[in-house]
Amino acid sequence: MRAVVFIASLLRSAAEGMLKFFAWIGEEPISVYRPEAHYMRGPGPAWRAKHHGH
Repeated sequence: MRAVVFIASLLRSAAEGMLKFFAWIGEEPISVYRPEAHYMRGPGPAWRAKHHGH
């Protein structure tokens, strides 16, 4: 009988841990690849100052 109670408590704690883990995953935003966040969209102010200053 003690073994059954012990196994049940182990399963309960494992289930609680998994639920906490899945809740933590749900809080994190899923990163989506956005090329505009990684590439320049055109010449910046340093380029303009260098090339339009002539």
